[in-house]
Amino acid sequence: MPDLPLSVWVAAGAAVVYFIFFSIAWSNYRSLASLQARKGSAETEISEADCMVVIPARNEEMNIARAVTSLPHDTVIVVDDHSEDRTAEVARKAGAGVLPAPPLPRNGFGKANACAAGVRPLTSRWVLFADADTHFEPGFLSAAVADAEAKGLSLVSYHLDPEYRTFAENVLIPYARALVFCGANPKGHFSALFTGHCLLARREAYNFLGTHIAIVTHLVEDVKLPALAERHRLKMAIARAPGWGTRRMYAGFRGIYRGIERHAFRFMVVSSMIGILILLVAFWAALWLPLLAWLCWDRQWIAAGIFALLPMMALRPWYPNWLRALFAPLAIYGLLPALLRGLTSAIRGKAIVWKGRTVRAV
Repeated sequence: MPDLPLSVWVAAGAAVVYFIFFSIAWSNYRSLASLQARKGSAETEISEADCMVVIPARNEEMNIARAVTSLPHDTVIVVDDHSEDRTAEVARKAGAGVLPAPPLPRNGFGKANACAAGVRPLTSRWVLFADADTHFEPGFLSAAVADAEAKGLSLVSYHLDPEYRTFAENVLIPYARALVFCGANPKGHFSALFTGHCLLARREAYNFLGTHIAIVTHLVEDVKLPALAERHRLKMAIARAPGWGTRRMYAGFRGIYRGIERHAFRFMVVSSMIGILILLVAFWAALWLPLLAWLCWDRQWIAAGIFALLPMMALRPWYPNWLRALFAPLAIYGLLPALLRGLTSAIRGKAIVWKGRTVRAV
């Protein structure tokens, strides 16, 4: 056995654990079913899909037109959730029907309240709930409905490709997604990965559950909805939709931090162990710099050079290309304070600000 200093052996062991953690995360993500292309023309989408789209929107004048125009004409209802900007006007000009959200019920939350209001006038067989920061490719509705019909599903949550605009988004969000799938897997933590930003619902089953009104008092309504459906033994799925659309998860550095704080509540609702595991992985990842410094102190330059590339190599699948993956170390240390703050807030039940409203976990 080579006579190597302790620093090399410790760094080698840490590298193995690194790859194990993030290989498991990538495997968890890839285990989600992938929405495949549907044979046929996109022009037949409206008649074949029998699906309407509800977009709850609060202060989304910068995003709403792009979301509306990416969907088939006359299929979109935007529910203006008491916006303080021109959301309703912009949505109407983009071709959407616009409804005002009703007043919030006591202890209610805006998104669930708006979703329920948007569905009331609809008679379509299917309803797609989409966030205002989503964008879809032609044919998505018909492909999604056909897939759900073929599998006999009542609810399907789609993970769209993330859209990155700022430097902070390019660096931090891929790593944040990797951490989520380190802590949660589709089989053991279904509700944690069931998101509402692109949710397809069979309207009959959705009405049977009591619509979003049944979960209007929950901050993380897209966790409570699958839990409610599971109790009634409805068939659900989580799927990837690569190439079918994008979602800008959070806008800029400040948006990312607030989003992580909200997601901390999600994990505490499903299982506190998810949040704890994510923190453990984040702390383990943060050992990279001290270990690299140790190797340099021992003048193990070859080992240090290889170890310096560890975050980029382990996290490369989550980044669009190798160049962006070079910034993975910035994500490791830039995200750690947000994770600590978010989980601390969730444990303490601290009030957070979301979409201009002060809310508490309930």
